[in-house]
Amino acid sequence: MMWWGMGHGFGGFFMLLFWGAVIFGIFYLIRSSDSLFKRDSEKNKPLEILKERYARGEIDKETFLKMKEDLKE
Repeated sequence: MMWWGMGHGFGGFFMLLFWGAVIFGIFYLIRSSDSLFKRDSEKNKPLEILKERYARGEIDKETFLKMKEDLKE
């Protein structure tokens, strides 16, 4: 008897490989988008620290405005 079409060969392995690549791709996209948000927040971190210092009363309004302009340059 001939067993035509009864064996799938490496089909199961390639299916696992495919789904593994899909899961890895989704994970990679989530991680890269998260790091983009972190980079953006790190960019504004000095301004946030300055705002906190002003809110705590460590610096006066004139100093705050001068330092804020310095950070924008």
